[in-house]
Amino acid sequence: MMEQMGQTQSPEPRGTNHPQGRQRTVHSCNFRYAGRLSNENARALSALHEKFALNVTTALELNLGASLQLKLVSLEQMAIADYVGGLDSSKYLLPCTLNVMESSVLLEMDIGLVYPIIDLLLGGEGTSLARERELTEIDEEIVQTVSTLIVSHLERCWQSLDLSLTAGRCIKPAMIQQVFMLNEKLVLLAFEINIANTTGLFRIILPTSFVGFLLRHLKVAHSKKASTMRLVRSPSFRERILDCNVVVAADITQIRVKVRDLISMAPGGILRMNAPVRIPGRITVENVDIFEALPVRNGARKAAQLSSRLQELVVSKE
Repeated sequence: MMEQMGQTQSPEPRGTNHPQGRQRTVHSCNFRYAGRLSNENARALSALHEKFALNVTTALELNLGASLQLKLVSLEQMAIADYVGGLDSSKYLLPCTLNVMESSVLLEMDIGLVYPIIDLLLGGEGTSLARERELTEIDEEIVQTVSTLIVSHLERCWQSLDLSLTAGRCIKPAMIQQVFMLNEKLVLLAFEINIANTTGLFRIILPTSFVGFLLRHLKVAHSKKASTMRLVRSPSFRERILDCNVVVAADITQIRVKVRDLISMAPGGILRMNAPVRIPGRITVENVDIFEALPVRNGARKAAQLSSRLQELVVSKE
């Protein structure tokens, strides 16, 4: 036997069984990124809550009697420890209980926005305080009407889930860990509010477990809507044009009548047309001659008996 030079092949380890010509691609895994929202899911959440922002803007303007702007500015995901660590005491925090998954939602608003809202509700012009202070129980009771309005619109935004959202009492930042699980990841939807020359942030904080639940139901609702739209077939152009109305007339054409006979016409008189009864008339559609026809009777109604087609229809391209 002869050995071929230059074709030395190192033995492969046992257990390797690769397809001919293919190489394995190995990627490193970072478990810190596990459970992150995909771009598609982030876009779906953003689109859903942009509609929420528009509805809340209209409702607040009617309720407060002042113009304002509310728009979604960011969507981010973080651990609860990171969220609590970056939170200061100058926040209005309102936990809301969900009737599904034993979860809660947190509404957060800059305290600088709360005082113009209270002033507007009391009939003022939305003046903000020169120096911020803690909210009193009376302040919380006044702003509760706006909180209830926002919560109701959030329920409508998630109406595909058929859930209820119950607002609680305002809490301190140290109590947030009683609202969410210690190992929970959070999704933060940040909205910018501009009201009475005061600008600040309003945020909706959602547990990631609930976000997954929400996204699954959104996909199911979207697929049902798409399948329903596919089942309803739109009528063709031919089917639609069959319901159109056109002017049809049965006429005797090319008849000559003396002017004196026309002048002497009166109710009850008879106009002689000098046309033999056996000569057919015409059926015209929108002043276009289509068929020859004879006048007949169909029961107690007049009718026209079609005899022969006069011409093929030619559709003008002008």
